[in-house]
Amino acid sequence: MMTKLNKLIKESGLKKKYIAEKLDVNLNTITNWVKGISKPDISQAKQLKEILNLNSIDELIDKEKVK
Repeated sequence: MMTKLNKLIKESGLKKKYIAEKLDVNLNTITNWVKGISKPDISQAKQLKEILNLNSIDELIDKEKVK
């Protein structure tokens, strides 16, 4: 199952390694976020919003899982 973050990363055309470097986190951290094993903290979510050129951090939320 593809997470919302995985979809957004694919749509951006950016590599997970590039995003990890920009956030100063390990590539495994990004992989865990994409797999839904863990989630970015609010500071990381704000940075992801900028990196992925999103309008709001709300776009990172997989609303189907928040029920």
